[in-house]
Amino acid sequence: MTRLRLASAAAIMAFLAVPVAYTAWSQDKADPKAAGGDKSELYQQLNLFGDVLERVRRDYVEPVEEKTLIENAINGMLSALDPHSSYMNPKTYKDMQVQTKGEFGGLGIEVTMDNGLIKVVSPIDDTPASKAGIQSGDLIFTLDGEPVQGLTLQEAVEKMRGKPGTPIKIGIRRAGKDPFDVSLTREVIKVKSVRFRLEAGDIGYIRVTSFTEQTPSGVLDAVEKLKKESGGKLKGYILDLRNNPGGLLDQAISLSDAFLDKGEIVSVKARKSEDVQRWNAKPGDVAGGLPIVVLMNGGSASASEIVAGALQDHKRAIILGTRSFGKGSVQTIMQVTGGGAIRLTTALYFTPSGRSIQKEGIKPDIEVEPAKIENLAARAGFREENLRRSITNPNAKPGDAKPADKPGDAKPEAGKPGEKKDDKSAAPSAPGATTPPAQQSGDPDEPPKDAVADYQLLRAVDLIKGISLYSSKN
Repeated sequence: MTRLRLASAAAIMAFLAVPVAYTAWSQDKADPKAAGGDKSELYQQLNLFGDVLERVRRDYVEPVEEKTLIENAINGMLSALDPHSSYMNPKTYKDMQVQTKGEFGGLGIEVTMDNGLIKVVSPIDDTPASKAGIQSGDLIFTLDGEPVQGLTLQEAVEKMRGKPGTPIKIGIRRAGKDPFDVSLTREVIKVKSVRFRLEAGDIGYIRVTSFTEQTPSGVLDAVEKLKKESGGKLKGYILDLRNNPGGLLDQAISLSDAFLDKGEIVSVKARKSEDVQRWNAKPGDVAGGLPIVVLMNGGSASASEIVAGALQDHKRAIILGTRSFGKGSVQTIMQVTGGGAIRLTTALYFTPSGRSIQKEGIKPDIEVEPAKIENLAARAGFREENLRRSITNPNAKPGDAKPADKPGDAKPEAGKPGEKKDDKSAAPSAPGATTPPAQQSGDPDEPPKDAVADYQLLRAVDLIKGISLYSSKN
């Protein structure tokens, strides 16, 4: 029996991140007609391979184990197909099975190969990589001073793995900056894939960092607790999938199903036109029809794109942020002789409307780039209440009036127009970072102090409030 799963944007992780999504365990026999070539030519090529293997084994300057040569040859054959197909030796295969359960060792980075360098798809929250400031799109060009150019993705991953507590120095190239080194210490990574909190007192914020076996139950638990914390007065939900590299296909389907009453969630189309699989939603929406805003960015890949695509096509959610990664292929994990396995791209997946995400990604309904928010001091003493002899509001109640500021009097915290009062108030936040509660002063018009603002999240909160306000008026 074949169990379909989904592959992550990286297809291989530096033990760094959840192997996000593999697709299937299979031991099906190969179709002799599938190759479409002459068997005699195939045998000639196999003879060529055997000849080269023997010459390397016999004449290479240093002795090389036949097992190593064969494994390298298999991995070379698979990696030449696409960035996500590869060979896993027995140890790597076992590690992959452990990773899908949400606990593994390493740095906490989801990676892929890009022009001979290792490209960061996204760091995982609360891991050495995210704490060190590694960002989606960073290129890793050295590992402990040695260049990664010329290494396969698997070889680079092996170098980044290691015993928890051991250090590693990685060289980073980031757009707009000079190359720099980052020192990290390997840790056992325990992925808490779901985090949640109330925003603005009545909006449920749910962050999903990856799709593991615990993700759907974690989201359902979050929904129930948010309902209780808000006293049943929720206006809507924000589902944050930014920098989520993906995960298990069945978990992505379960999460989509939780917010959909009916309709197709995703379809998978393989090489043969008749090999099509579809998954449909069952009745029941845990959000009770409340508005949903999904946050996405370039680090949102694979299973994240399935969820966003399904909710977008059914008009169940508004997608806000930037275009996603564009990982639309499915990998099948096939066990092979010797205890290892191959990860082979076998299909593409499509959203309910028939869109392929491959290389295109999910385009947001409302595009919002990350931005740095800076509080500007308001011009003091320039309201009607500050003018001499201004008319009293006829609806004002005794005790409501507050002393008017004298013209030209500056408020205690005001600075020069455009002047930044506190570096912290203008500091950009990492996607998905929590926003500390603002420390309000006595003046409700004064900007909050020491608040690190997540601009995309703030836009999502405003959108939920707007939808709720409009719906209540109607």
